[in-house]
Amino acid sequence: MTGSELTPYDYDDAPSSPPAPPSPAPSERSRAVALILSCPPFGIFGLPSFYVGRWQRGLMQLITFGGLGIWWLYDLVLIIAGDFRDADERPLRCWGVPDPATSGAAAGEVRQLTEQLDALRNEVADLAERMDFAERMLAKQRDRDRLLPGG
Repeated sequence: MTGSELTPYDYDDAPSSPPAPPSPAPSERSRAVALILSCPPFGIFGLPSFYVGRWQRGLMQLITFGGLGIWWLYDLVLIIAGDFRDADERPLRCWGVPDPATSGAAAGEVRQLTEQLDALRNEVADLAERMDFAERMLAKQRDRDRLLPGG
């Protein structure tokens, strides 16, 4: 058999590679906070791991002083590279701290609290009007009592 007898694959017949699994969504945790927590006084004791919810790993780092510094240095490199992951295996990619008012659930809660606050304001205003009315009625009654003879 010579090389000339072989035919190349047609594009339709070429073996297909399996589709790549979808990458997980980035974590809502801040990469900047994790980097600050990995500074030498804190990072050696596993604070970045505690921050992202990996408390078993953080506990091991606490006991071993960051794997005698090696584990701490490894985590520092992962945080800088953006491959440090939280407890749900989602990478920390965002440098900023997320604003709770921008998330959908938080925005709904803020809207609900605002509506409740407006309702309370209306109730307080209504109670203030009623108190004012009651004070005026009592003042009128006192004036009548003073004007009546023998009172």
